[in-house]
Parts: sequence; C-alpha cells; structure tokens
Amino acid sequence: MRIGGIQKTSLIDYPEKISAIIFTQGCNFRCRYCYNSKLVLPELFEEPIDEKEIFSFLEKRKGKIDGVVISGGEPTIHKDLPFFVKKIKEMGFLVKIDTNGTNAKMIEELINKNLVDYIAMDIKAPIEKYEKITQVSVDKNNILKTIEILMNSSLEYEFRTTYVKSLLSFDDFRKMGKMIKNAKLYAIQAFLPTKTLIDKSLQNEERPNIEEMNKVAEIMRRYVKKCIIRE
Repeated sequence: MRIGGIQKTSLIDYPEKISAIIFTQGCNFRCRYCYNSKLVLPELFEEPIDEKEIFSFLEKRKGKIDGVVISGGEPTIHKDLPFFVKKIKEMGFLVKIDTNGTNAKMIEELINKNLVDYIAMDIKAPIEKYEKITQVSVDKNNILKTIEILMNSSLEYEFRTTYVKSLLSFDDFRKMGKMIKNAKLYAIQAFLPTKTLIDKSLQNEERPNIEEMNKVAEIMRRYVKKCIIRE
C-alpha cells in the first residue's frame, strides 16, 4: 500500500463513529473539483508512510477510536488493499472505505470476505457524463456494477456527490437519482474551492448556497430512501 497521510481522529467521516483516516496515494480519476491533488498526481506525491508506522499508531488508538476510514486517492487501485484491511479488522476496528466504484471485483471481494463494514461511493455525474468530470476514459459498466453490488448487499453504504454548479445541473441529479433508485442513503456535498484543485479554473467557482443544496435534496428524495446535505 502507498499511504500518503493519516488523520488521527475524525468525528464526521465514519457516520456515528470516532475514526482515524488513512489516505492512500494514487487515483485512476482526475476529477476537476478534487482538492487532494497531493494524493492524486504522482508528481506531487510525498514520501509514503511505512505500513509498520500505521499499525503501530493504530495499536495505540485501541479503545480510543471505533473504526478506520480508508480514503484517497482511490484505495481500490491497490492490489494489497484486502490484505491491509484484514490486518486492521484483526485489530478489532470497524473499516469504512471511500471509493469511486471503478473496481467492482475488489469491492465484491471485500464484502464477501467481511473485510469492510461501510462503503461510501462517489457518484460523479450521470453515467454518460462521467468523463467530463473525471477527465479520463471510464469503464461505465464497472461503475454500474459497483452500484448494483452495494444495493444488493446487507452492508451499510452511502452514495454521495460533490455539487459543482458549473458541472452538474438539476436534471443531472434526476438522472443520478434514477441510477441509484431506492438506495438507502445519499449525501450531497458542497464543492469547496481551494488552491489545491486539480482544475485550477474552478478556483473562483461559487459554492452552491443552501437554497440550491435544498433543491438538489428535494430532487433526490424522490429516488432514495434518505438524503442528507453535507456542507
């Protein structure tokens, strides 16, 4: 595993749990609004953290945190993710994985082997618009397959979208609603313009206001069982 960072404590990244976050290096997307460029662009990678250091840290966090979030980057591009997660589970922690859904096979393996307790999958856009957002060629069948796997599992999961007004319309959200119809949980996240964005042209993009976020939530509640707003 290439690990680019660790956050010792989070009260928000794993719903209703206290967690630590491990950030993996590398991603197969180049999402225009992504602010984690140091974890995505190889030329910006810092020296990876040794796994021994990670497990030593987690040993000290026993009894202080409930779970560990594996985020990125994109964790599922790392072939040794299942082995890494298994070691974390054996320490007694819950595991949440953040993913873009491109590795349906690995997601299925993690679920079938009971190596994950919660998965958060990004829904970037309507499926036909993915490449406009991610700036790479996308195997759309893999995205749809991962959605199907999650919705047919007994696992706790959520789908989520970062709302960038210049990239996504209200009609786009209707299309996404149809993609994940009857999903248990969907979260709308407000875009955050920063200097570290992959697409520098979005640095001056206006954030959606609460009325616009509520409008999206109103649309999505027609399709999913529960919709929340994260600002």
